[in-house]
Amino acid sequence: MIIVTGGAGFIGSNLVRALNSRGERDILVVDDLTDGHKFTNLADCEIADYWDKDLFQQRLRLGLTLQPRCIFHQGACSVTTEWDGRYMMETNYRFSTELLDYCLAQEIPLIYASSAAVYGASGKFKEDPSAERPLNVYGYSKLLFDQYVRRRLSKKSSQVVGLRYFNVYGPGEAHKGAMASIAWHLNRQILDDGEAKLFEGSDGYDAGEQRRDFIYVDDVVDVNFWFSDHPECSGIFNVGTGQASTFNDVANAVIRSLGKGAISYIPFPGALKESYQSFTEADIGALRTAGYEASFLDVRSGVSAYVNRLDAAK
Repeated sequence: MIIVTGGAGFIGSNLVRALNSRGERDILVVDDLTDGHKFTNLADCEIADYWDKDLFQQRLRLGLTLQPRCIFHQGACSVTTEWDGRYMMETNYRFSTELLDYCLAQEIPLIYASSAAVYGASGKFKEDPSAERPLNVYGYSKLLFDQYVRRRLSKKSSQVVGLRYFNVYGPGEAHKGAMASIAWHLNRQILDDGEAKLFEGSDGYDAGEQRRDFIYVDDVVDVNFWFSDHPECSGIFNVGTGQASTFNDVANAVIRSLGKGAISYIPFPGALKESYQSFTEADIGALRTAGYEASFLDVRSGVSAYVNRLDAAK
């Protein structure tokens, strides 16, 4: 059996679907379907069972008797504007520490989702404490668990891998609403009213020239599987393309793919000024040193593939 927490979510459901493509059917999905719209992400997947996140956590605390081959831990609150720290820490930190302790005790490989949000206000994006400066409680919850993992790595008896995702986009994210990728939002905006709306200049950047490391979800899935296929590799690794692109680049890629649309600029929201990353670019040196050699789709290719899949799903 393979367990995927957050399996009805964005990256989790893409992992489940890709596991099916690998011939895997004995999959336990763990998630919280309070938002029932997420079921659509699993409708075309084959799984062995579904457990609510609270049920899974209860059984984990009582002594889970399952012995999965691997756990892909994608479950988390990923709302970067959520400031309920108690909820965030219970969901993202405490649950993760309990799962790690179980995996280490049972010698079960754990591959989990961290985040580039741990870097926050930093100007460098390397897996090093000196670069970790989160701007919100979401980023802090991810960083605290990474620190917990680091303390355990020297004593580990099985694989533990943390993957710091940069800006992931692709199919299966519609339920995320405001937290969906800029590519999803721009596609919807152009289809609805013909304009892609980007922020005006901020933090020293011209309008739409803020830069992020955008990575297509299929590439993220491939990195997860590479580590699963290489159980001798453990550690915390950035998962991005290694190349920042502007929001204008993303908008233009959507416009090219749709064959219509224009860009307009809106005022930068005051509420985001103290907690917004205007620039991210993954240092993927550690990932390459570990042995991962595959290339990543650039924004133009990835956005084109995404828009085509969105169009086919209509």
